[in-house]
Amino acid sequence: MTRFSASNKSAATLKSSQKDVWAALTDPQLLPKLTPYLQRIDVDGDRWTWHVTKIPVLGKNIGSTFTEVMTFDEPSRIGFAHDKDKTDEQTAVDGEYQLEEQPDGTRVSIEIGVAVELPFPNAMRRPVERTIKTVMAGMGKVFARNLLRHLGER
Repeated sequence: MTRFSASNKSAATLKSSQKDVWAALTDPQLLPKLTPYLQRIDVDGDRWTWHVTKIPVLGKNIGSTFTEVMTFDEPSRIGFAHDKDKTDEQTAVDGEYQLEEQPDGTRVSIEIGVAVELPFPNAMRRPVERTIKTVMAGMGKVFARNLLRHLGER
């Protein structure tokens, strides 16, 4: 197994209120409905365990479960960091959402990094990480479209 990683940053201004965006982004029952490949989220206090269905990566279907320590600074910041006690998990995700109230809505930005152990040799680093980044971008686009629909912006 080799550890691969990818990251992404993006931002957009939504017409919705900060309160409505916050409510959507902190709802563990709603997030799987908005997010491709996400089956469910189990919540145990500030620990959220994300169950991801199989995602195609260079001819292999890779599923994953990972636990995040969530920090909520309502209404402006949602942080998530991999639970360091979960040394058996092959996936770690770290990042944050920033929500900034604007006169005509809410500026939402996300910074996310994913590290995952996969059954590919180190020599495959570039194509594997490019594929992970492509999958992340696709998931982000569908998530954004679903979030806008949920918020009544589409």
